[in-house]
Amino acid sequence: MAEPIVEVLGVYDADGGVRGELAYVVGHLLGRTECALCDVTHGGLRRKPAWDAMTADLPVPVRLAHRNELSAPEADAVEASGLPVVLGARADGSLTVLVPPLTLGGLGGSVEAFGDSLRAALDDEGVA
Repeated sequence: MAEPIVEVLGVYDADGGVRGELAYVVGHLLGRTECALCDVTHGGLRRKPAWDAMTADLPVPVRLAHRNELSAPEADAVEASGLPVVLGARADGSLTVLVPPLTLGGLGGSVEAFGDSLRAALDDEGVA
């Protein structure tokens, strides 16, 4: 049996830091850059209150990271899955895809739809 999921990791298809954030905002405004996870978590430049409320009700903590802020194992998992992605970190350090890029892309930025998708994936993993 697989080790339990102890953390959810959402990885943005964008770089962190002032330069990365600015590049994303400008690219997004020009229609050259998009990140479905960004659309779920943020409205404009601020995080959505609905996001914070949804994650507060989950049975495991949620961490968000940019693609340039990952450990080597996380980067390997992202390379295999594509971006943006939501991974589950297991107690033994292994990672599994909970919400793949195609699913994220179909959510239309909805926190509610994301929460439903993530909860279903966590249920499938036996996380209560």
